[in-house]
Formats: sequence, structure tokens, C-alpha cells
Amino acid sequence: MERIKTLVLQYLIPIFSYFLFIHVSAQSLVNNHPDSLSPSVNTESMPYFTLEQCLEYALKNQPGLHQASINQDITRLSNSIALSGWLPQVSASGNLEHYIQLPSSPSPSGQGSSGTATNVSKSISYSNYFLPQVSITQAIFTPSLLYALRVAPLFNTQSRQITDSTKIYLVSAVSKSFYNLLLTLEQIDVYREDTARLGKSYRDAYYQYKGGIVDETNYEQALILLNNSKAQLRQALELVKPNYASLKQLMGYSGNQDFNVRFDTTQMVKAIYIDTTQVLNFEKRIEYQQIKNNFKIQSELIKYYRREFLPTLGAFYNYNLSFENNEFSSLFSKSYPNSIIGLSVSVPIFTGFSRVRNLEKSRLQQKLIEETETNIKLQVSREYQSSLGAYKSNLYNLKIQENNIALSKRVYFVTNLQYKQGIVPYLNVITAESNLITSKINYLNTLFQVLSSKIDFEKAMGILSY
Repeated sequence: MERIKTLVLQYLIPIFSYFLFIHVSAQSLVNNHPDSLSPSVNTESMPYFTLEQCLEYALKNQPGLHQASINQDITRLSNSIALSGWLPQVSASGNLEHYIQLPSSPSPSGQGSSGTATNVSKSISYSNYFLPQVSITQAIFTPSLLYALRVAPLFNTQSRQITDSTKIYLVSAVSKSFYNLLLTLEQIDVYREDTARLGKSYRDAYYQYKGGIVDETNYEQALILLNNSKAQLRQALELVKPNYASLKQLMGYSGNQDFNVRFDTTQMVKAIYIDTTQVLNFEKRIEYQQIKNNFKIQSELIKYYRREFLPTLGAFYNYNLSFENNEFSSLFSKSYPNSIIGLSVSVPIFTGFSRVRNLEKSRLQQKLIEETETNIKLQVSREYQSSLGAYKSNLYNLKIQENNIALSKRVYFVTNLQYKQGIVPYLNVITAESNLITSKINYLNTLFQVLSSKIDFEKAMGILSY
């Protein structure tokens, strides 16, 4: 009896304390709910975000998307500024003048002794003048205003396409970050289950060793597996916070309170399928649409330089008031109004070949856009083929890994039972255990690779919704 007490105090109590520590550590770092995990301990008061809610939050709060929206407003205002020249331009001016010396002009009747004309002061001149003027001009035709009118909707389209491109990037990046976080959380669940199972195997091996059934290497090998599983669990746990931080950054999540992620594994597996027989259409890609719009803008610039030799035509109306008096105090006692209306024409004759050089430059820039369009098509084709190949191979691999899990569970169950009956050595159990964990982790990796490659395929096809 005394020997049994000594055995309990020496071996069983330390072993029990050791595995109790493992269990408490795992529970304190990961929530035990299988479909909603968080790096925080107190998760009851935290909000739960699904993938759709993460995307919705990102599309409303991401600073990069806000910047794109502000740029759209700036573009609209810039267009309004450029088009304001078509409206009447009204200005007012005035000059207050005092003549120190009155102006003079040659008198036609006065002749000096040498026969030259003499200068006499004009009798109608005054010392003080105030000449206010209201001027109204209206542009009828100018090449620059015509260019602004034609490119305004193209600039609006350009800014909207930048916003759309930002949204597509956000949907892709947030979705992949969400899947990456889920992969880590699911791996934690597997490693936690594995650690618990290996702990039990280690205890069984130790008891068998003490009972003289197996040798010392059996429980030492079990301890090695247990330590490796603990290390993998710790590594996965340490990745949770960085993955959350990455997701928060992409979402633009600025709240002080953390959040959990919620997901339905069954629904996620159902969502992996997509029609791969769709035909690639370049016009659905936002990059291709941007290139085509830039080509139109450049075409309008070429037309502008071609029209730059045309005359500028405008109308004007001036209303003047003239206040004249020799006494400053009586300057505003009487006014002499006059007004004028007319047309103004300006014809560029020679501009130092700037128009010709600008026209040549803009044509070369248009060729650059054409080459960029060709490059975009090649890039889109490559992305389409790569994403399609990755999706198909990952989907095929997922089915294999799913079968491997079922087989690994069956092999582990039978092998462990045979080991307990003394039929096979413990090395077989170790191999079966290792294959089971590898199958589970490979299945999770492949599942999320399929989801990520599906997003890449939808993006390559230009059908990624936002």
C-alpha cells in the first residue's frame, strides 16, 4: 500500500498537473465554440462578423475607398471649373485719376515764329476723373472650352472606374484575409484536439511502461509527438492576432472593441463551386475599361490640338460712367455714361510650332495606350489561365484530402486498437496519428486554397461582385 502511494505521488500527480496545465492554456487562448473563434478570452460581449458583414463594413469604412470617393467629387468640381468659361463673365473696374499737369495737344491754328505748331491746353480737360466700368464677356467658340466640354464625362468615368477598382481590390483582399484567419482558427481546433488525444496516448504509454508491457521508448515517442503538437498549437495561436490585425486594416476597422468571426463550414463548402465553362471577356475587366476610357481621353486631346488653329470668337458689352471735375469735392456731381457692344475675334497665326509638337506628342502617347491595352490583354489571359488551373487543381485536391481524412481516421482507430491488444508496435500508432493530423491540416489548407483561387478566378473573369 505504501508503494502505491509513493507511485501516485511520484508519477501520477505530476502527470495530471501537466495535462491540466495544457488544457487550461488552450482554453484560455481559444474559444471552445467550433464555428466562432477569437483570440480574446471574454468573447460574450464582442460582435460577430460574417464574411458578408466584413465586406459591407470595409465598403463603408475603408479609408482608401473614402479617398477614391473624395477624388470623384474633386473630379466633378474640376469639370465644373473648366466648363464655367461657357457662362457669361462679368467684371467691374474703376480708375480714380488726378492730373498734376493737364494734357495738351497740338493746336492746328497756332504757329510759332519758326512755323511749327504750338501746344495749348485743352479747354475741356479736367483735373479729376473717376472712370468706373462694368464689362460682360461671353465665349462663343474656343477650342479649349470645347475640349473641356467633351472630356468632362470621360473624366467622371475615369474617377468612377478608380473607385470600382478599389472596391474590387477590397473585396478580394478582405475575403482572402478572412479565409486566412479562418484557416488559422481551424488549425487551432485541430491541434487542440490532437494535443488532447496525444496526451491520452502519452498517459497510456507511460502506464504500460510502468506495468512492464512496453519499453521506455514508447512513452518517450508519445511525449515527442505531444511536444510537437503543443508547439504547433502555440505557433497557430500566435498567428491569430496578426491575422486579425490584417483583416481590421483592410476593413478600416477603427473600433476599440475586438470582434469575433462567424462562419458556417457547411455553407462554405457549398460555396466553392463556380462555372468554369464561362468565356473570358476582356471588357468585363476594370483594367481594360480604364484603358479604353484613357484612349478616348487621349483622342479628344488630339482633336483639341488639331482645332487649336481655329479662331476664338466671343461677344462683349461694356458700360462706362465718366465723372469729371476740377474740384475733387464736386467730382460725383455729374456723370457722362457710355456703353458699347461688339464681337471679338482672335486668330493664332504663329505659335512657335508648339501646336504641331503637341499634336505629335499626343499621338505618341496614344500609341503608348494602345501598347498598354495589348499588355493588359496578355496579363488578363495569364491571370485567367493561372486562376482557372489553380481552382481546378485545388478542387480536385480537396476531394482527395476529404477521402484521406476518412481513411486516416479509420486507420488510426484500427491501429490504436491493435496496439492496445499488443498486435502492432507503438510506431504504427505514431505513423497513423501523424497521417491523421496531416490529412486534417491538408484538407483545411486545400479548402481555403479553393476559396482563394475561386476569388482569383472571379477577379480574372471580371465578375467579382462588390
